[in-house]
Amino acid sequence: MASTAAGKQRIPKVAKVKNKAPAEVQITAEQLLREAKERELELLPPPPKQKITDEEELNDYKLRKRKGFEDNIRKNRTVISNWIKYAQWEESLKEIQRARSIYERALDVDHRNITLWLKYAEMEMKSRQVNHARNIWDRAITILPRVNQFWYKYTYMEEMLGNVAGCRQVFERWMEWEPDEQAWHSYINFELRYKEVDKARTIYERFVIVHPEVKNWIKYARFEEKHGYIAHSRKVYERAVEFFGEEHVDENLFVAFAKFEETQKEFERVRVMYKYALDRIPKHQAQELFKNYTMFEKKFGDRRGIEDVIVSKRRFQYEEEVKANPHNYDAWFDYLRLVESDADPDTVREVYERAIANIPPIQEKRHWRRYIYLWINYALYEELEVKDPERTRQVYQACLDLIPHKKFTFAKIWLLYSQFEIRQKNLQGARKVMGTAIGKCPKNKLLKGYIELELQLREFDRCRKLYEKYLEFSPENCTTWIKFAELETILGDIDRARAIFELAIGQPRLDMPEVLWKSYIDFEIEQEEFGNTRNLYKRLLQRTQHVKVWISYAKFELSIDSPDRLQKCRQIYEEANKSMRSCEEKEERLMLLESWREFEREFGSDSTRERVRKLLPEKVKKRRKLTAEDGVRTGCQTVNWFLTENLINRSLINNNSASFPLIIISVPGSLSRTQAGRSTTTTSSQRTPPTNPTSSCWPWPRCGRSSSSRQQTTTTTGRWFQKKVQRLRRHRCALRNL
Repeated sequence: MASTAAGKQRIPKVAKVKNKAPAEVQITAEQLLREAKERELELLPPPPKQKITDEEELNDYKLRKRKGFEDNIRKNRTVISNWIKYAQWEESLKEIQRARSIYERALDVDHRNITLWLKYAEMEMKSRQVNHARNIWDRAITILPRVNQFWYKYTYMEEMLGNVAGCRQVFERWMEWEPDEQAWHSYINFELRYKEVDKARTIYERFVIVHPEVKNWIKYARFEEKHGYIAHSRKVYERAVEFFGEEHVDENLFVAFAKFEETQKEFERVRVMYKYALDRIPKHQAQELFKNYTMFEKKFGDRRGIEDVIVSKRRFQYEEEVKANPHNYDAWFDYLRLVESDADPDTVREVYERAIANIPPIQEKRHWRRYIYLWINYALYEELEVKDPERTRQVYQACLDLIPHKKFTFAKIWLLYSQFEIRQKNLQGARKVMGTAIGKCPKNKLLKGYIELELQLREFDRCRKLYEKYLEFSPENCTTWIKFAELETILGDIDRARAIFELAIGQPRLDMPEVLWKSYIDFEIEQEEFGNTRNLYKRLLQRTQHVKVWISYAKFELSIDSPDRLQKCRQIYEEANKSMRSCEEKEERLMLLESWREFEREFGSDSTRERVRKLLPEKVKKRRKLTAEDGVRTGCQTVNWFLTENLINRSLINNNSASFPLIIISVPGSLSRTQAGRSTTTTSSQRTPPTNPTSSCWPWPRCGRSSSSRQQTTTTTGRWFQKKVQRLRRHRCALRNL
């Protein structure tokens, strides 16, 4: 920092950044890291290898290394990694006493560091200093008894040494701290490795008291069962049920108890147990219990028992729901799903007949949408589950007789019926069904389905007739015309496809004419009939002057491989520009000019590019004050103007024949249409006549004038503007006469 004569310190000025814009080329952190990796900026050459030849040189080397380690420890005493590296280096030199001293010094610094204790004990074990290792483990578990890793290592060492009694003593010391479940399991597995089942049982007794959870009681019972103590296992289950009581009853305990009794062939006990549990556990918490009960009854119960015990409760619930609201079709679906899974076909049919008898009271399609799926499920059940095709056919016919086809219909039913007949190899019956459907209630989905059916059967003559019927029913559907033409194209009848397209574009009303014309043009391009394609574009342009049609036409000419393609493309752009001068949508003309500019940028010369550039519009924004009728200022108004064809307009100004054509694009604000028109006229009339007719900008009135001078200027400029418009009209009439 700089200092003044008085001795005060002065803060230097911070340089100001003039350009705060982001750089054009941004460099990410990933690129910096990659460049550093490629250039290997951070890689240091390995130190030279040092060969030690005599004892004196070895002592010097040890002295230097120890001095370095001691310096590191002195600088960063609390960094345990420095201590560990120092001790490991001493260990590598077989200096166990020095390493032990270093570890002890490190423990004085941080005796709660787990890694330090582990490294210390592992060093003693590697050097086969068993008593030292025991001493270290004892100190570790005394200081940090909640670190399970110390206990695991200690017990593992004692067991590897064959000191079973010492290992058991360590486990007992560990269990006094009531560790987590895995520690108890380790103790139990240790006893089982030495066939001490009674001791393992004693440990389990203590375990379920310390951790009284259902899964631990189940593990205890399975332990007894695994070792053949069936009575003990049953007693453990019974004790668990008494221990948890009715308030904290759990379904997993009863499921495990029931499976145990099932393996012992005690089926009556299992049934009583399931009933006891279902009566005391809430239904939403006993899903797994009910599932296992169902499986048990299926394996060991009779049919009557299954219906009475398993299905009765749920059936009762569904019966209550459908009695309360017979038109609740979702409840019927759930009821039928339950009955289909367990009952015989006659019972299922009875429930289906009851369900379909609840006809919607109002003949509106939205009320029938769910109801109709009862019939569909009924027919599919008869066909797939019962395998009764005759009854399935009767279900379909009854459903079709019930639907009021004069008001609405369901194409899904007709299509499913016809597909069923095809699966039964009754092709004539399927065609009869679809013919009846089209005759009674023609729909797009029905006609499409029938056409797809005949296409799969390769009956192309029938497809043609169906397409004709379809087009008679819906002549405005462009998709149908296109599909019909595509079919004829696939069959190789190009003239017929072209005739179909001609009929289609001649329709007085179409839903998507642009898609139809595009398909026709693509068809001619695929056939490489470029003359027909040009005629199509010309005919389309007679109907619409949309900018996308012009651009597509120009791109088509550009895509043709001919010597004069650039000239034709440029000519199309010029014709489009002339025809769109009178278009109200100025944005479309701007799109055309931008497309033309891109074309000239790629294929044109400097002169053509300059010509197109001069045709591009310039956008100008003007702001003016809004004043109400009483003279109070109400806000500001933004008017966007386009100055189009500047070169032509400037020549007109030079000839005093016209002024700049100003075209309003948007006027934001909460003005009505008449107020907007009035404000636009006022904006034009408030201009002062230009003092220099060759100037390239329109002069606006200056701010700060008095109200009287502003009013006088408005009147004068209004008259001047009317004279200017009259002169322009006379000039245009003279040009037309010429």
